[in-house]
Amino acid sequence: MLIRVLFAFSSVLMGLAATPLLAADADPPNIVVIFIDDMGYADINPFGATAYQTPNLNRMAKEGRVFRDFVVSSAVCSASRSALLTGCYHTRVGIRGALGPKSNIGLNPDETTLAELCRSQGYATAAFGKWHLGHHPKFLPTQHGFDEFYGIPYSNDMWPLHPASVAKRALDPKAPIPWAALPMIEATAKDGFRIANADIQPKDQEQMTKQFTQRAVNFIKRNADHPFFVYLPHPMVHVPLYASEDFRGKSGAGIFGDVVMEVDWSVGQILNAVEDIGAERNTLVIFTSDNGPWLSYGQHAGSSQPLREGKGTMFEGGYREPTVMWWKGKIPAGTECDQLCSTIDLVPTIAKLIGAELPNHQIDGKDIRSLMFGDADAASPHEAFYCYYGGGQLQAVRNDRFKLVFPHSYRTLNGNPGGIQGLPVSYKQAKVELSLFDLDNDVSETKNVIKDHPQVVKQLMTAAETARADLGDSLQKRKGSGIRPAGKMTDKDERLPLLWR
Repeated sequence: MLIRVLFAFSSVLMGLAATPLLAADADPPNIVVIFIDDMGYADINPFGATAYQTPNLNRMAKEGRVFRDFVVSSAVCSASRSALLTGCYHTRVGIRGALGPKSNIGLNPDETTLAELCRSQGYATAAFGKWHLGHHPKFLPTQHGFDEFYGIPYSNDMWPLHPASVAKRALDPKAPIPWAALPMIEATAKDGFRIANADIQPKDQEQMTKQFTQRAVNFIKRNADHPFFVYLPHPMVHVPLYASEDFRGKSGAGIFGDVVMEVDWSVGQILNAVEDIGAERNTLVIFTSDNGPWLSYGQHAGSSQPLREGKGTMFEGGYREPTVMWWKGKIPAGTECDQLCSTIDLVPTIAKLIGAELPNHQIDGKDIRSLMFGDADAASPHEAFYCYYGGGQLQAVRNDRFKLVFPHSYRTLNGNPGGIQGLPVSYKQAKVELSLFDLDNDVSETKNVIKDHPQVVKQLMTAAETARADLGDSLQKRKGSGIRPAGKMTDKDERLPLLWR
């Protein structure tokens, strides 16, 4: 009898080991999302970078899983961030482009964020870095499920020292500057917000990667005995580039290499902190980026090779991101996933992992636990993925293999080099015709195979019509029925005090 019981028990254990989804669900993990700004597909060693070293990301890839076809909702800052945190296409939640200090909108409080899902399950939640989903108090992270926030409200180039403003002032010292001083904000859900630094200077930007990392590490260690969610959206590698004294000149590959190496250091600090509290087998760490490289900045921009174009386009170089996931004992070490998945999938996936209920309103992401845990038969859950950009243009629709691109104008360098010393060059405008690309065999999107696959074109055209009815398409002057409004400021709302010059 005892032998039969032991045999049955061992069979159950073997079954659990063979089904990582069940094992993961039984032990809700801590969550860390490291979200880099403007990082190109080829900017870290696991994705092809060779001019400098990223040892901590190499370690993360060796001990975790690399995702080769992981995409964002749109190739621009605010839109991309809204999608990650809500699990929706950015068009659905009314966030487009990159919000600045004159913006009067932000993420609607009616949206349910990843932080709110985590908090509903008793998690401590914090964000350290760049927010960019509305800078006024009603839109800050602490109004969207985060217990703590320390960071900047929008991009680090939205300040008086923007290269264009500096050049204009050099010609005319009295020329108006379109940017307010860039503030550092500290906030808690309990006590509200304060401006920790009303006028960030270059010396302050040099310390941001280090400061945000240290705060994240401190938060992890403070919550060693409590489930936590850390959102670490670094302002780097967005221009202007700044590295601390510990990393300036370290890479031998210019300031861009130095900055990437400091970001890599940050990843190592997070992994070490998780291990220091003994939580490596109960913590999911995700590393990815909001969009591709800002190619016009040349020496100060990354690389999207072998992908086409970069930030500001919905070619693969604009929205396919270098992504690594790490969770010891759960995510299979040293493996890769080449199936289509996205930042919009993180909300439903993490909700399943932690036992949280998804909101009643529609979201667009899918559960990708099977891809995350390397199930043998796992496939992309996306029959169609919609590539929206600009003012609601549906520029492409794709599935796991093929991508149908609709005629539209886009910016390009036409193969010419970008700028030097932190100054951009101008893009040219080009037009793309109706095209079908076989991404499995032509990830660079160079050969139009539309005549070879009429059935695929028909299927993707049908998917596009579904998207247009739901989310609209400004290229066809169509409004979608499923778009929800962004949050808006009213005359009664408190405004973040900014220094204008």
